[in-house]
Amino acid sequence: MTPIPSSKKTASLRSGIIFISIIGLILCITVLFPQVRRTILEFAMQFFHRQTIMYESWSNALVKFALGGIGLILFLDYCTLTASGRALVGKVKQEFADSLSEMDFRSLWKPLILMFVIYLLGILTLIRANFSYNDDIGRSIVGMREWYNFSRYVTVFLSYIFQPEISLTDISPIPQLLAAFILACSSVLLVYVLGNKKITVVKLLASIPLGLSPYFLECLAFKFDAPYMTLPILSSIIPFLFIDRKRAFVFASVGSLLIMCMTYQALSGVYLLIAIMLGFQDWNSRKKSNKEILSFLGTAAFAYGFALLLFKFFIMRSTGTYVSTEMLPLPQLIPGLLSNIKNFAITVNADLGVVWKAGIALVLLFFIVQSIRQSAQTKFFSFLLSILVLILAFIASYGIYSLLTTPLYHPRALSGFGIFLAIVCIYAVSRNGIKSTGIVVLALNWCFFVFAFSYGNALADQARYAEFRITLFLNDISHLYPNSNSEELSIQLENSIDFTPSVKNIAKQYPVIERLVQKRFGKDDGNIWDGYYYRRCFGFTCKSNISWKEGYIDFRTLNLSVVADTYYHTIQSDGKHILVTLKH
Repeated sequence: MTPIPSSKKTASLRSGIIFISIIGLILCITVLFPQVRRTILEFAMQFFHRQTIMYESWSNALVKFALGGIGLILFLDYCTLTASGRALVGKVKQEFADSLSEMDFRSLWKPLILMFVIYLLGILTLIRANFSYNDDIGRSIVGMREWYNFSRYVTVFLSYIFQPEISLTDISPIPQLLAAFILACSSVLLVYVLGNKKITVVKLLASIPLGLSPYFLECLAFKFDAPYMTLPILSSIIPFLFIDRKRAFVFASVGSLLIMCMTYQALSGVYLLIAIMLGFQDWNSRKKSNKEILSFLGTAAFAYGFALLLFKFFIMRSTGTYVSTEMLPLPQLIPGLLSNIKNFAITVNADLGVVWKAGIALVLLFFIVQSIRQSAQTKFFSFLLSILVLILAFIASYGIYSLLTTPLYHPRALSGFGIFLAIVCIYAVSRNGIKSTGIVVLALNWCFFVFAFSYGNALADQARYAEFRITLFLNDISHLYPNSNSEELSIQLENSIDFTPSVKNIAKQYPVIERLVQKRFGKDDGNIWDGYYYRRCFGFTCKSNISWKEGYIDFRTLNLSVVADTYYHTIQSDGKHILVTLKH
């Protein structure tokens, strides 16, 4: 057979690319027409068996996707159809290949196994508790994949890879095991990047707050979401493997940051934390000139800003849920930013116990001392800049949430603080110096490790107590209305059950536990999943009257008769409306 000349192959390939590009552009342009968008959304409702959909929000999102698609097609055409574009692609590929060839991947296996075992032990009680945390309840009962409400499209895509069926099912502990593996990879690569490609056991142990801080433990408590909430840490670290080659670093940064934005935006500060610390290390050791350091920081800032702008204008859809996606307006930017940072600091301070605060204060002090001891700069300037770096890193750990009009302060939203501590701990033990530094760092991280066990056991204990209270309540309801159609009943809960004695005992030392443990049975205007849990998981289909829903009536104003009064609750009813006052 006569071989086809390479020129003809190239011409055929170019023709194919042009044809596909034209089809893609036509499809993207047609989406810009309102009637086409309506047809797409109606089809989506039928396919996913949805009765309603937020048309305006999704219509705007489709416009963004179409515009982003047009831009992506034009960029790919530039890279494949023009000489300068092909030259750029060739240089970037070569830089990626050169960077990867310099890494000794075989040396990473033992550290990876070590950290996987540590994280696996850390979440052992969480796995044993088998606790359906918040959204886990809806995902296990209904099989919903509503991550797209927060523009987490990579999460949706990956969830279909692990579970290809339309509805999700509970496959735990596989997601938690995957999360532990991703955390192990993240710890190893973070030490590799910050430690100038040198990995030691002490540095690895110093990185434990990355995955076992009290805030990130809430992410690991989610049986369905855990691996997708862990992935942004790894994706934010990976670009720094290519730090010595600018083109590869920029492309890796933009791609990895977009993955972060489309999985879990609360970890948007990890990239900034690493960039700040690497810049400080290079300045303090005079490994690079000031010009090179500023060039690196400028490149990182450009990649970060560019990725966030791409996400905001072409990918993100607005949400009207419990957290805002709106940025602070320019006139309120500075005071709003300062207010958010202040609230962030106050929340962290209130959450941490005395032992943790003392350990963190010592670690921060050792960071400053280590910076001065290792400095090739003037000691005074090193002292001042090390303090400034700690302040900037603490602010950066909150990520883009500090710029939102209504930021989130749930424990999982503060996960960046754990990465901040991990980075500080790694730097504090980075070189031989004061022996007490390693002792303090490892002691602090041991406290985090122990708390992880307490947390898992606390969830299990609270779940046991909640199910006991729910069982008593449903038993009384079944006796009061044995033959009634529960759909005709409307229920409202007043108060919530208390924490168990074991949780209260933990809270004496670690106040954050009361924000991490769900009570599971209480007012529906608190945690909506509490009400959903007792109504759906126990087969009780009575309607719930929730304060933030249309048509809400406060049953306390109806002067209902007391039909049952027990040690645990009081039930008032008129046959259709039920008011349950829970007693502590």
